[in-house]
Amino acid sequence: MPSLEELFWQVDDFCLRFQPQWERQLLDNGLKRRKRARGLCLSEIMTLLIGFHQSSYRNFEAYYSKQVQPYWRSAFPGLTSYNRFVELIPETLIPLCTYLRSCFGRCSGISFMDSTSLKVCHNRRIGQHKVFQDLAARGKTSVDWFYGFKLHVVVNDRGELLNFVLTPGNQDDRTLVPKLLQQLCGKVFADKGYVSQKLSKALLDRSGIQLITRLRRNMQNRLMPLGDRLLLRKRAVIESVFDQLKNISQIEHSRHRSPVNCLVNLVCGLIAYCHQPKKPSIALDHNLLPSA
Repeated sequence: MPSLEELFWQVDDFCLRFQPQWERQLLDNGLKRRKRARGLCLSEIMTLLIGFHQSSYRNFEAYYSKQVQPYWRSAFPGLTSYNRFVELIPETLIPLCTYLRSCFGRCSGISFMDSTSLKVCHNRRIGQHKVFQDLAARGKTSVDWFYGFKLHVVVNDRGELLNFVLTPGNQDDRTLVPKLLQQLCGKVFADKGYVSQKLSKALLDRSGIQLITRLRRNMQNRLMPLGDRLLLRKRAVIESVFDQLKNISQIEHSRHRSPVNCLVNLVCGLIAYCHQPKKPSIALDHNLLPSA
């Protein structure tokens, strides 16, 4: 895991390039506004938000009051109060999303795709939940029903993120596949939830991508190359990625009070995962890679 100085250096270098271009494209209503100097710049706010997901804290308020304010005040001289910092969080969503794109890995020709649930509340409190009332939906996994969102992710054989999409919990996984695999190539391995002969043919004809899945019980058996069969058994690598995202990067919890802050929490968790030096990976035989 990179140190605080290394993390700030990477984020600040990105902000120096991104912020001027972003401000030129913002719409103006014609009214004059005063631009007061802030105690914390954009890169400092982003660094603290990402640093939370690299820490052992499970509550952001405790992280800010017990770690940031007592020990990091010398590194951030313009540190604000906790309430003021929370007010600044929504402004970082677009820069964080753009920075996350720069953290993605490269497609090696072997990719793994799957989705996981992100619960926003306990099932007993679904009727009382109001924060995501018009955004979240009831969905079902292989384990249980849930209320929240689905995170659709594609990773390469080294466990690096290649793309992701967030949808309501009732979204069919197969409808997001063309969007997830827009800039990828080679072979993509997935579970039975992505079985679709029409989808596989469309991907192969349009992008040359070969979608490989397990067969359902009511489907006829088919011949499969040994290399594809072995790689299909390695699909559990993406389950290890989800385990780290939820238990280490903390992308899922039920304390959100704002949809925007929920998205910021998710994006920061994905960025923190991208910065991990060791990720779930597989020992890939290059003879199994698709020929160019």
